[in-house]
Amino acid sequence: MGDTEVATYVADPQLDIRLAPRPYLHPVRTLGGTVVTDELCFDHPWHLGASVTLADVNGWNFWGGRTYVRDRGYTWLDDHGTIRHESPERLRWRDGNGHTVLTEQRHITAAPAAGGWELSFRYALTAPPDQPVTIGSPATNGRTGGAGYGGFFWRCPPAEKAVSSVEHGSDAPELTLTVDDKYSLTFRGLAGDDRWFVRTDGYVGVCAALAWEKPLILPPGDTLSRALTVLVQDVGGAAQAASSSLNTVMPE
Repeated sequence: MGDTEVATYVADPQLDIRLAPRPYLHPVRTLGGTVVTDELCFDHPWHLGASVTLADVNGWNFWGGRTYVRDRGYTWLDDHGTIRHESPERLRWRDGNGHTVLTEQRHITAAPAAGGWELSFRYALTAPPDQPVTIGSPATNGRTGGAGYGGFFWRCPPAEKAVSSVEHGSDAPELTLTVDDKYSLTFRGLAGDDRWFVRTDGYVGVCAALAWEKPLILPPGDTLSRALTVLVQDVGGAAQAASSSLNTVMPE
């Protein structure tokens, strides 16, 4: 694989519970060295690089920040959960009382790809054997304007210009985000009724959203699986300069 570090996996962040502590990738870099993720952002400090994060799991907030409450709007509640590793690829989602809401199997790899490198992020969420799990979002709880976020979410650093190849709410098979003409990220892997949540104003981020318009319900013991890929490329001259490093891609 080589020795070029393209991503750091923060396995056990020690964060305030209001940020919904969870494992995440940051920094993620292009082969040319441009950082393409952000963490603990000034506007949304609960945005943590690239992670799996959900705003409503049986009423518990694994996204962080305020919770959207129907007819009240965003409200600070004592409802935050945490996601912790039990083994390298097995995670447990616990509510604020320490009870297991979901278990997760996760597999992350990086490999050379045309003009850059590709991240593969697979996750499978399993409901407890004795109870169903309802996955929701601000949209399913009454917020309008396409706020169905929650799932695999990628927060980019501040940028002057970001252009998405598809519209917010699209179910297109892929989405390419080009940022400041420095780098591009091509996301693939929507399944079921998933939609692309994409922000290019205010902040730059992409989510493969699981509960875009209606709650997603897992019966007891059932598993929801997703396989996302992100092609990370430098734009222009940086891509050419980095091409000789394709054989040295190595995630940490």
